[in-house]
Amino acid sequence: MPFTGKILLIQMSIRMPTTADTCRGKISLKHVGLAVVKLEKMSFAQKEQLADEIVRDQQALFASFLVQKQFGVSYEKMEFLLNILFVCYLAMKESGLKWPKITDDDVESCMDRYVESVKFGMDLNPEQNDELIIQFIAAHPEQALLAYVQVETANWLKRITPEDSDRYVMLSAINMVNCIGYAQSAGTKTRHKSEKTGR
Repeated sequence: MPFTGKILLIQMSIRMPTTADTCRGKISLKHVGLAVVKLEKMSFAQKEQLADEIVRDQQALFASFLVQKQFGVSYEKMEFLLNILFVCYLAMKESGLKWPKITDDDVESCMDRYVESVKFGMDLNPEQNDELIIQFIAAHPEQALLAYVQVETANWLKRITPEDSDRYVMLSAINMVNCIGYAQSAGTKTRHKSEKTGR
């Protein structure tokens, strides 16, 4: 099993929060649930409109889906990632908050940090790696959304014929949540810096 698949399955074995009150983040389990229901009721035309909206509002996130083809990911497996993106975006809207625009730099920096943490975990013994994963989940800014993506990804892994390119899909799915989770704090820091410099 690819190392990213192993990590996701380990994460699924950890007890995740079961109520909105126990989940850290601006997106609650209720928001995620409403997003899932909305997506299930959408027609193909409505999904096309939703994709256009994401391209307009969160182009970098949509680009992280499109780039999968360059990694050799099939259209069928890209569809799974697109649905993850749809739910993430709808959950953001359900929160009722104004979210900052995630940039290409945000996507790249979040991916770099996540890949480095995965590589670091590979050098640890199983007990230390489990502890590292627990810390990752406990500290994540959007635990409800993270839990949803982990569950969906674990179920997806059971349905598909494994390929090496699956790791890119899994990394991108988790990274979408990472970008959403850390976007506001990063945006605040950038805004404060620009105010001080007058730029």
